[in-house]
Amino acid sequence: MVLEVSLIDVLPGRADDFVAAYQLARPVIAGAPGCRSVRLKRGVESANRFALLVEWDSMETHEHNFRRTERFAQWRALIGGSLAQPPLAEFFTEVPSGNRPDPDHDFFAG
Repeated sequence: MVLEVSLIDVLPGRADDFVAAYQLARPVIAGAPGCRSVRLKRGVESANRFALLVEWDSMETHEHNFRRTERFAQWRALIGGSLAQPPLAEFFTEVPSGNRPDPDHDFFAG
């Protein structure tokens, strides 16, 4: 599983427009084969910043079933009018946690 994290800055005064556009555009991503989940979070300190969290089966499913398809063009057409700049997207994978925390290297160890 791969987690796509996109930071999205919207134009001042357009946050509600963006949310409405996202609600229309969400099924475009969610319906792509290999998409496991889609969530949108709004910034607490910055009301015009959003984090889009999309879980994909793999980078390949993201590329071949969304990014290189008409779905991506549809997505951008729906949300693009509210964007202050292109979203910053990065992809993440799980880090194995191991069986026991190492107190010298585990931030949460007591």
